[in-house]
Amino acid sequence: MKKLFCIGLLLLSHSVFAQRQQVRLSTRNISLVYSVNPEGRLVQQYFGQALQPAEADTASRGSQEAYITAGMESLLDPAIRIVHNDGNPSLELKYVSSRSGKKDNNVSTTDITLKDPVYPVTVTLHFETYFQEDVIKAWTEIRHTEKQPVLLTAYASSMLHFNAARYWLTQFHGDWAKEANMVEEKLTKGSKVLDSKLGVRANMYQSPMFLLSLNGPANENTGEVMAGTLAWTGNFRFGFEVDEKNALHVSAGINPYASDYTLQPNEVFTTPAFLFTWSDHGKGQTSRNFQHWAVNYGILDGHTPRLTLLNNWEATGMHFDEAKLTSLFSGAAKLGTDLFLLDDGWFANKYPRDADNAGLGDWDTNKDKLPHGLGYLVKEAEKQGVKFGIWLEPEMVNPKSELYTKHPDWILRLPNRGEHYYRNQLVLDLVNPAVQDFVFDIVDKTMSENPGIAYIKWDCNRMMTNTYSPYLKGKQSHLFIDYTRSLYKVLERVRAKYPHLPIMLCSGGGGRTDYGAMKYFTEFWPSDNTDPLDRIYIQYGYSHFFPANTMAAHVTNMGKQSLKFRTDVAMMGKLGYDIKVDDFTPQELQFSHDAVATYNRLRDIIWYGDFYRLVSPYGQPRAVFQYTSADKQKTVVFHYLMNTRRVDIFPVVKLQGLDPKKNYRVTETNLFPGTKSAFGNQVYSGDFLMNTGISLTPGRVKPLSSNILEVVAE
Repeated sequence: MKKLFCIGLLLLSHSVFAQRQQVRLSTRNISLVYSVNPEGRLVQQYFGQALQPAEADTASRGSQEAYITAGMESLLDPAIRIVHNDGNPSLELKYVSSRSGKKDNNVSTTDITLKDPVYPVTVTLHFETYFQEDVIKAWTEIRHTEKQPVLLTAYASSMLHFNAARYWLTQFHGDWAKEANMVEEKLTKGSKVLDSKLGVRANMYQSPMFLLSLNGPANENTGEVMAGTLAWTGNFRFGFEVDEKNALHVSAGINPYASDYTLQPNEVFTTPAFLFTWSDHGKGQTSRNFQHWAVNYGILDGHTPRLTLLNNWEATGMHFDEAKLTSLFSGAAKLGTDLFLLDDGWFANKYPRDADNAGLGDWDTNKDKLPHGLGYLVKEAEKQGVKFGIWLEPEMVNPKSELYTKHPDWILRLPNRGEHYYRNQLVLDLVNPAVQDFVFDIVDKTMSENPGIAYIKWDCNRMMTNTYSPYLKGKQSHLFIDYTRSLYKVLERVRAKYPHLPIMLCSGGGGRTDYGAMKYFTEFWPSDNTDPLDRIYIQYGYSHFFPANTMAAHVTNMGKQSLKFRTDVAMMGKLGYDIKVDDFTPQELQFSHDAVATYNRLRDIIWYGDFYRLVSPYGQPRAVFQYTSADKQKTVVFHYLMNTRRVDIFPVVKLQGLDPKKNYRVTETNLFPGTKSAFGNQVYSGDFLMNTGISLTPGRVKPLSSNILEVVAE
């Protein structure tokens, strides 16, 4: 009897302790606080601005369960749903323990363990907080020790809950050549879902990122804003549910569409990371949070200089030979770019890659086009003082290829159905370990046989249809998830052998733009649409989550704007060229050569500085952007006049992020030869530039014209 009393007292004291338990996640300006309710469940108590003194947020009375389960009393869309092997479709999660630690002076970790009191199921909520960047990373691990497998039908990475008067959601949607269009709408009662079901080019229609404004629509500098994105290169789902009490519940994770997952005993199901930040100083601050986080933590070699390049695609398409290609190397040298990139069309012999309907999958150098191989081109480029790069699309296959004939079991396609083609190609079954080896060997063989190759453009030009894996057989509902995990396995192998090789994540433009992939890549291709007028909007959209050094931006012949306008737009990202240099006039060649030199001089500010969207192209027929160095010594201002009219009058523009006590000299750079700047070489105080502002249209307003200003402290 005494023993039972002691056990009961111990359980009671543990229960009382659990009810008082709090878990606090903090960054420089954000607090996320969890506590344990009387039933022993973890609830979100507070999320928002870090209050003073440090414990002030404990006065908040948030009571919503942090990670809502299905099958119990909650009527909300659950974060997790599990069917036990006895058929019971419910889960209750009670708090067990939490553990916090530090990776370094900036990054802290927190793990919260929850367990079902009846079934042997454990869910661990993991967090990393980045103090200086005000970014929180959240992911979940699910495991069980039941005797038989259980079925997971929902498995969010994270949930967050809000209580505000009103909510506005900004999404980034589009299509091929129309990526990252921004639409803001008020959320009303009920559910709103942003998702993808495309599998491989998952981001083709909807980018995996969003902005959420509380109480009123936020602008660049004011308003409460949360920004969130999922680090996953596959199907994603963001759910926004406003309940009848006007509380908002946000879930983020893999899209469970057609993806019921059978979890074996002791197997760990790890969700991708949900990354989010918050600010009460508008959208501009959340963007800067993400951009600085990305350079420091989110992308490969974020502080390593990127390579400017000249691509051959517009000059030759797939129709070239050695002589034609080597003649283009001098163009790269004349421009002063670092690298020449050979695009599609260099491979396959039985079914030569002369169009997009043949050869994909047969990665042997075409002997008719390139009889001396890629190594010869590498050496010829080096003679011109230029590095050499190559295009690959290793996850895909054309039916007109040797690979298709030899390995029909390596291809995603439905039994008893006709094949569906997109861009005349199919997707390889990357879940199959043999296919993983094949894809890795494509990269490894290309690099090992041609060790001078300095850059890869990794393309992926179709979404996932014919969605059936011969390898998975009876586990087809694992395909969407296991494909993405298999891609990461291949990329891990590539990076283990080639840790710092620059690789562009292309995916037909905008098909893969996420931080799940970007830790393996140095940059991404925002869009195949390089018309600079459209690119202003595309780059504007992506800038809410990605820094300039990740966005490959090329000067091409697309669009009817001047060469200067096209160049000025491309200089806001990672500059490159895809153009016939031999068609340049002497003035155009001189301008372009000088522009590359100017870009190299300014690039550290553009890549690593604080970014400000001063004027939105959605609000006026112009756009103004500013990059400022961390020490506030230098600023670069990009000014684009778009489709203006005679009646348009543009007010002065107030700069941001300067030192009010310093004096700054304003000069125009990147001028076309023979032109004179309308901007005087004048000095202003930082206070004047930020509070009074200057006119960026001192001369005649000319549609589709642009200026780049250097603002330097004296």
